[in-house]
Amino acid sequence: MEKIIAAVSQLFEQYKKQPAGKIEKLPQSGSDRVYFRIFSDSGESYIATYNQNIKENETFLSFTDHFRKAGLPMPQVLIVNDDKTIYLQQDLGSHSLLDVLEREGHNEHTYKLFEKSLRTLAHIQIEGHEGFNYDWCLTAKEFGKQAIMSDLLYFKYYFLDTLKLPYDKQALLDDFDALASYLTNNKYNYFMYRDFQSRNIMVKNDEVCFIDYQGGMKGALQYDVASMLWQAKANLSEEWKNKLLDDYIDEVEKLLGEEIDREEFISQYNGYVLIRLLQVLGAYGFRGLFERKAHFLTSIPLALRNLQFFLLNKKVDINIEACWQILQEIVQPAVIERFEVVRATEETPLVVNICSFSYKKGCPVDDSGNGGGYMFDMRGILNPGRFHEYKTLTGRDKPVIDFLEQKTRMPEFLSNVFSVVDITIEDYIQRGFENLSISFGCTGGQHRSVYAADAMARHLKNKYGVKVKLCHVVQEAKNWCNT
Repeated sequence: MEKIIAAVSQLFEQYKKQPAGKIEKLPQSGSDRVYFRIFSDSGESYIATYNQNIKENETFLSFTDHFRKAGLPMPQVLIVNDDKTIYLQQDLGSHSLLDVLEREGHNEHTYKLFEKSLRTLAHIQIEGHEGFNYDWCLTAKEFGKQAIMSDLLYFKYYFLDTLKLPYDKQALLDDFDALASYLTNNKYNYFMYRDFQSRNIMVKNDEVCFIDYQGGMKGALQYDVASMLWQAKANLSEEWKNKLLDDYIDEVEKLLGEEIDREEFISQYNGYVLIRLLQVLGAYGFRGLFERKAHFLTSIPLALRNLQFFLLNKKVDINIEACWQILQEIVQPAVIERFEVVRATEETPLVVNICSFSYKKGCPVDDSGNGGGYMFDMRGILNPGRFHEYKTLTGRDKPVIDFLEQKTRMPEFLSNVFSVVDITIEDYIQRGFENLSISFGCTGGQHRSVYAADAMARHLKNKYGVKVKLCHVVQEAKNWCNT
């Protein structure tokens, strides 16, 4: 990570002709791309992207150049390094449309932003299609029958088959083939964003701008609208979905200069909603069940309830009985409950005692009567205390936090620790246990152990709502000595 940050800093200096004031690593999501926010001494900010997948970078850069020339709201790319692994771009801010929705709820302001986003989508799809070179595409050039089948099989292998439910595999594959054929016969094929959702729409001064479109290809207009309106986390009402869809179709009619057969358009739209819902479950299954990423596991119940609502209220004008039958089975309460995270209540007796300590001063004793708990040795992580600028700081100070998150393997270490502890927490909540101790030790009890204890406390409160008592043995002893 140090080498990457140095390369990012060098590229920034090449562009601005001045050193970077500060570089912050941003949280990663589902991709392998690493993002940084860079601040200049004058207070301006920029986004740098590091990605070893050069083909993906070339696709993003070509797409962006084309869309910006068409006057569409994509971020401006400012400079690219020679090997095309790092590029610097305009900072669109920190607030996505999903962030606005979660902060403000389903109010009129949020609705207007969704409306504006979908109208702009129509322009991206139709105007962006003009003169677009589909040879730039990262994978397939077109979301045709093969691509649709790929999404359906992704769902089958990475989610459905993990449930180990009995079903007629050949009948399901036949239905998949029929559905793919039906949806391929679509007259409205333009640029397809592929991952059009509120998380990929940035909002700044009530204007919208778009990111993460490098997976795009030629495809049906309906797919992107389905992605947006049926995003599980957005949880849009049926009224909003219908009104927004009508408004979007109005915009498409203006751009095409023709009237659309809405009944046919919406029938195929429903088919693409189904495809998208299944593709999302496949992605959550892969990231959550195979890669063990907690965020994706906790999203599975939302996605299943979304599919459940669709099956109860929508229809696709094609006979896919075997597919419909197995989908009805996977949205049953017993299946959804498999993926529900256990949550503590006010009546849950469990209290988790978390502490940081110094091995030089001795290990903490568990006096709860539980006989001890977890004790994690942080001394395998590079010690910030070796560096002069961090010696008087603790694991709660931002410079130390940035150091541990950006220049050490702390995030990887804690990810594994969380996975181990989560198993015990879920079991203890269900069995009514009262105590668990979790201790983090390092050389001085000042940097690494303090950061890790705080991170564990946040993780358990956010994920399980469990009661936590947090103690920093060395740091609290210092405070006591100074009183």
